[in-house]
Amino acid sequence: MISEHDLDLGDGRTLHVYDTGPAAAGDGPVVLWHHGTPNLGSPPAPLFPVSERLGIRWVAYDRPAYGGSTPSPGRDLASAAGYAVRVADELGVGRFAVMGHSGGGSHAVACAALLPDRVRAVVCVSGPAPYTADGLDWFSGMSASGQASLRAAVMGRAEKERHTAAAAYDPEMFTPADHDALAGDWAWFGSVVGPAVEGGPGGLIDDDLAYVSPWGCDPAQVRAPVLIVHGQDDRVVPGSHGEWLARRCPTAELWLLPGEGHISALRTGEAALRWLAAHAM
Repeated sequence: MISEHDLDLGDGRTLHVYDTGPAAAGDGPVVLWHHGTPNLGSPPAPLFPVSERLGIRWVAYDRPAYGGSTPSPGRDLASAAGYAVRVADELGVGRFAVMGHSGGGSHAVACAALLPDRVRAVVCVSGPAPYTADGLDWFSGMSASGQASLRAAVMGRAEKERHTAAAAYDPEMFTPADHDALAGDWAWFGSVVGPAVEGGPGGLIDDDLAYVSPWGCDPAQVRAPVLIVHGQDDRVVPGSHGEWLARRCPTAELWLLPGEGHISALRTGEAALRWLAAHAM
């Protein structure tokens, strides 16, 4: 069971928080989930069965401008660290692991980079590298629609807003393996994408602007164990991004998955969560 509440940030803003609660956990770690774009922050239900066996407690939040969280235009990926601390402190959690998918994976890495005394271990699934990553052709391998969306973000908020207002869903950004995953266990995405989109484009716009801006930290700062999971055939965030992050993070282990795409990489979620539990104790 997931409980939800609003956390007062004390500056007129709130953060919508999710918690599976200590009653659902055993001896496993607390894992703070960082959601993708555009999603709500509810933790990944397809991983709950293995989480229960591992005694994991999930906590999470809607990033600003998603769901019940107040907008914060201009936020960067480094802001994830501040929000993570506020959520953990309010829930009485000391140290925790982080896991994220897609853009949430990059937020998880940023969180770990800035909180070396709090973050025990990191799993980043299908996450983009920094836009300024040395030696990386950032757009190479992305779907045409993905490139257009992020190139609009590079041109600034006004162009990104214009592009988003006219953009339509492009099924070709996902591989056949992705579509299979979305029709199976990971149909769960419908429950977090639909409400996020219905709530307006603000969260998506702020996310994409953050992805093409400086993170506010360097992945090389991460000292906790890191697992980078990436589909080799990913058309949303190409596998070269995962390879770059694995090279940049000094403690990283890379699972580059042949035949897998952006969503289907989560088929390794159970194994990745076992890795996380083993490295977060």
